Amino acid sequence: MSDVATLLGKQVTVKLSGDQIFEGILTDLGQDVLVIFNGMKYYYIPWMHVHMLYLSQILKEKIDDPIEPSIGEELESISYRKILLNAKGIFSEIYVTGNITFHGYIISVLSDYLVFYSPVFKTMYISLSHLKWITPYNHRVIPYNLTNESLPVNPSHTSLHRSFENQLRKEEGKLVVFDGGSDPMKIGLVNKVENNIVTLFVASGEIIHLKLSHIKSVHLP
Repeated sequence: MSDVATLLGKQVTVKLSGDQIFEGILTDLGQDVLVIFNGMKYYYIPWMHVHMLYLSQILKEKIDDPIEPSIGEELESISYRKILLNAKGIFSEIYVTGNITFHGYIISVLSDYLVFYSPVFKTMYISLSHLKWITPYNHRVIPYNLTNESLPVNPSHTSLHRSFENQLRKEEGKLVVFDGGSDPMKIGLVNKVENNIVTLFVASGEIIHLKLSHIKSVHLP
């Protein structure tokens, strides 16, 4: 970690899983998270998804130092979980898979997943092991330009289990959408959740078995 610390305050390039590339100033880092400022927003990126990090030798454009502090600024030492807890209640964009990002609010941070409230998808469960990055919006940003009356942060009041698997077990017998719904074989009725396997009835009535550890996001339509 000490070698990486020499890059603090410098413009770097970060390559993530899925060939996502970020360029920005490395403003902070911890044992399991790094913070990149791209000139407009802070990106909080778990180390587990970083494939490569290096000093940007040829600058496409010079990025000015940030004026506003990051949400980890006041922390004595930052961590992935502390960042997520500090982001609670702040309108944010998160990325888990494909070409889909979700916009909304972190409601709760549990053992291996978080509860996310999206104005579009409503209450969602996001696997922490698949969350590639989070970027909170400026406090002045109005989500979708909606009024306060039409944007109530109104998550489900159902009790929450600490583990992702146990929480999904509560959804047995309900229709769910996994990973944003881009794959029709990940939309259906949950029949059973057991031993890290989700058994799903898809639209055709066919039974599909999904490995829970590969499920990135869940919402109930």
